[in-house]
Amino acid sequence: MSRTVNCVKLGKEAEGLDKPTYPGELGQKIFDQVSKEAWQMWMEQQTIIINENRLSPINPEHRAVIEAEMEKFLFSKS
Repeated sequence: MSRTVNCVKLGKEAEGLDKPTYPGELGQKIFDQVSKEAWQMWMEQQTIIINENRLSPINPEHRAVIEAEMEKFLFSKS
């Protein structure tokens, strides 16, 4: 049986992630508050951000930019 979460991005009860998809405290917050649907939306947005800004996820400075964009995308109310 799948788990449900009150998805902060979608503003509704939705199917939750099967396992944490990101490390650390932020990863736990995502697991607890973000649905599979919202995570998939982020994955698509992340690809756009990486490509448009020519970011490399292995570069620590670029990773910080991606992480900040992820938090804004998933948890901002705007």
